[in-house]
Amino acid sequence: MPPSHLAAMQAIEQCRTAALGGHLYKCPACHEQVYSYHSCQNRSCPKCGHEAAQAWLEQQRALLLPAPYFLVTFTLPAGLRTLARSHQTVIYNLFFRTAAAALLQLAADERFVGGQIGLVGVLQTWTRDLRYHPHLHFLVPGGGLSVEGQHWLPSRANFLVRVEPLGALIRAKFRDGLRKSNLFHQVPTAVWSQAWVVDCRPVGNGETALKYLAPYIFRIALSNNRILKLENEQVTFRYQEGESKRWRTVTLAVFEFIRRFLQHVLPKGFVKVRSYGLLAVGNRQRLRLAQALLGTPPPSPTKLTAEPSETPARATPTRSCPRCGQPLAVIQRLPRQRGRWPRAPPQPATQNPPH
Repeated sequence: MPPSHLAAMQAIEQCRTAALGGHLYKCPACHEQVYSYHSCQNRSCPKCGHEAAQAWLEQQRALLLPAPYFLVTFTLPAGLRTLARSHQTVIYNLFFRTAAAALLQLAADERFVGGQIGLVGVLQTWTRDLRYHPHLHFLVPGGGLSVEGQHWLPSRANFLVRVEPLGALIRAKFRDGLRKSNLFHQVPTAVWSQAWVVDCRPVGNGETALKYLAPYIFRIALSNNRILKLENEQVTFRYQEGESKRWRTVTLAVFEFIRRFLQHVLPKGFVKVRSYGLLAVGNRQRLRLAQALLGTPPPSPTKLTAEPSETPARATPTRSCPRCGQPLAVIQRLPRQRGRWPRAPPQPATQNPPH
């Protein structure tokens, strides 16, 4: 088991317990005492990441252009998935690089856009029932900037590029990139002759697609409210089918559930959301040219940051009294627990017992 999996398990187990420390609050009005423990901030934790996802969403909203948007999805073929699971950093980095290069190259063809487009890509490795299914989502504005930067070249409203040549192009680029590693001989030869699955569909102004992508950047696709039952060494959770939108349930043995969950934990430091083309961090000057041509005011400099942080800064939260609604005051900082941590809250240094 890789260190990233062990770290994720420990973080989730300790999240919002006395192990990570926290604060003890007291209500000045009714003297109610409330414990608040720190969250683990691990990007695989189903309880964390909401605030970071909202911050990323606001940042990306500021970069939206007044153009139709498309969601382009590249799926890693089944013949490469065993290799990808064992060599995540190499395969995922190559997948990102070649998918973006293929899309940028094809869109630059005059038969399609004819200019430089912008991409925001997000890696997902799961299906809704947590099976292993690596794929990349790219959110793309429908249009591009001409080479000389003097014209905005719009795409058709409901068409960006053809998916058949796009699939062939990423396959060739991925094959050539993998030849440079020592992993090429481990790939079944059939992978290089089969069609690679690529999907491209219009998604309106991009707002809905951003809302869909944001939660999955900072956690794995399983929130606690989807877990229905834990009993007899089995876990039952629900998921929604993509096409029918019907809710289904699946029951797994506890270790199979843990296995499915952990296979989506990424290596430490791996960046799972990346920008290319006009939206690349180093391409802001050309982005501003595109915004000027489209009559869009540029976002404030604070919005133009690098890729989102996986570990947002922790601040002392403000809270209201659950009994009378008055603001609570911090009366004690609770340190992290070393070694085995107590499951019950520690006793505060006050005369009143905890509620």
